[in-house]
Parts: sequence; C-alpha cells; structure tokens
Amino acid sequence: MAAANANTLVTAPLRGVKAATMQLLLDTAMGLISEKGHIPSIAEVAVLAHVSRATAYRYFTTRSELIAAVINESLGPVRRFRSTQPDGRERVKELFEETFPRFKEFEPQLRAAAQLALEHEALERAGLLEERPYRRGHRVAILAHAIEPLNAQLTPAIRQRLHQALAVVYGIEPYVVLRDIMNANDKQIESTALWMALTLVDAALKESQESRQRRSSRNVDTKPAARSKR
Repeated sequence: MAAANANTLVTAPLRGVKAATMQLLLDTAMGLISEKGHIPSIAEVAVLAHVSRATAYRYFTTRSELIAAVINESLGPVRRFRSTQPDGRERVKELFEETFPRFKEFEPQLRAAAQLALEHEALERAGLLEERPYRRGHRVAILAHAIEPLNAQLTPAIRQRLHQALAVVYGIEPYVVLRDIMNANDKQIESTALWMALTLVDAALKESQESRQRRSSRNVDTKPAARSKR
C-alpha cells in the first residue's frame, strides 16, 4: 500500500465553490484538532462543516489525506523557507529563529500528525492497516537547504549525521519532550532547540576539521617512506 507522504500536496481547486469547500473542510478539521486534540473522521468534519459526507469524501478519502492537507496548510511558510545566507551556521540559526515558533502556533495539528504516523506504523507492522499509511518528512528538504553551505566544510558521513541529528531537534518533538516531561515554557523550548542545533553544527564542523587534519598528517608521514624505497 503506497504511503501518503507529508511532502505530497493534496491538490486543491484554485477558485470558485470547490476552492471554498476545500478551505471550509480544512478549517473545520484544523479547528477540531485544536479543540479536541484528536484526528477527526471525514464524516465528523463533514457534519461540522455542514456539507454532505459524499462531498467531503470527494476531497479526502482517508485520514491520511486529511492530515496531509492540514499539515501542508499549517507549515506553508516553513516549507517555503529559503535563505541566501552563505554561512551554514548562520543559516541554521536563521531557520530556527524564523520558523520554529510556527510549531507552537500549530502544535495540536503537528502532534496529531505525529500520533497518526506512529499509529499507522504500528498497525502496518501488525498487518492491520486498512488505509494508506501516513508518513511525515517535510523537514528532510528544509534541513538539507539549511545546511547546504556546510557541504564543502563537512565530510559526507558527518554531513549525513548532522542532517539526521538536526531532524531530531527540528519539529514538534522538542515540544513533546520539553513541555510534557520537563515542564518547559515556549521560550525555553525555542531557546533550547536553537542551542542544540547550533551545538550540533559546531560539533560537526570540529569533527570534520579534525578528520581532515588526521588524514593530512598521515599523508605527510607516508611521504618519506615512499621516497626511501626508490
């Protein structure tokens, strides 16, 4: 069964009654998630939006498609983040300062998406999933753009590790851990996430520099031995 990837936009009509209906369904779903903290069924959204179930199902056939559209709506400015900052560390800082607060604004919706992804993964492993699995993934491309200026400074392996490590820090997960377990407030969560991100960048740069120095030292050490054999 093909996954409903978070990076795949649900195609929305651009004008007229269909566009208005799509927006009505999205707004209703986002309101329900914000108010009740759970992902509503398509039927529940239809009832509260005062449209027929048949109409609602023409736009969203599964919860996966519904939540994908909700997340696309919530993260629009985040997904459009583009920076011309040439310094990689500063670009990562810019990303966190400009977009991370958006996660707080749409925290219920992002928590619901995480919940659905975990639920689907468990059901899929058990062979019980009856709809297209929902997969998250917006952050992959966003973070790749953020660390792009660091490509020349990092070894490929360290760059990949940094990309993966930042994916743990960037998203709704810091809110789940720091608010639910550590009782941190919004400002503390944002500052801690930024601190972790920059610490990871600094560690990656340091490790790459040390790795190149070791290779350079080994190359120098082998040159006299190579000459002595001639």
